Amino acid sequence: MRCPYCSSADLKVVDKRGSSISDAIRRRRECLRCSKRFTTYERIERINLVVVKKDGRHEPFDRNKIRNGIVKACEKRPITYNQIEKIVDDIEYRLRRKKSLEIPARLIGELVIRKLKQLDKIAYIRFASVYKDFQDPRSFEQEVKLLAKK
Repeated sequence: MRCPYCSSADLKVVDKRGSSISDAIRRRRECLRCSKRFTTYERIERINLVVVKKDGRHEPFDRNKIRNGIVKACEKRPITYNQIEKIVDDIEYRLRRKKSLEIPARLIGELVIRKLKQLDKIAYIRFASVYKDFQDPRSFEQEVKLLAKK
């Protein structure tokens, strides 16, 4: 492990915490050379999941894609990075508990939609507008009306 700021290997762990949902350990590290702090996550290397896309293509599961989609939907919203990480951890945990290693992309999208709907309605609408592929303002408006009824 090297410091992302000065590339020094002289580091110390300041804080270490486990995650209740995933098999991850979060570590706060401090560089003994430049004194800057950064966070690392240690996860168990697992059997790779495969995502089956709508068109039938297969691609390796990548939790970063889920995180990036959620981050875009939550942009300029009062949502912390830890809240986003918790959602990603929970989704990955649920996917890994499935019996099959092949996961339909639709399932991942539905899990993200459910989590965002609980967390923040605006982030939900932003994600849904891409995920559900709204073609016109009317379909967008219908989704907002459904959300307002609940």
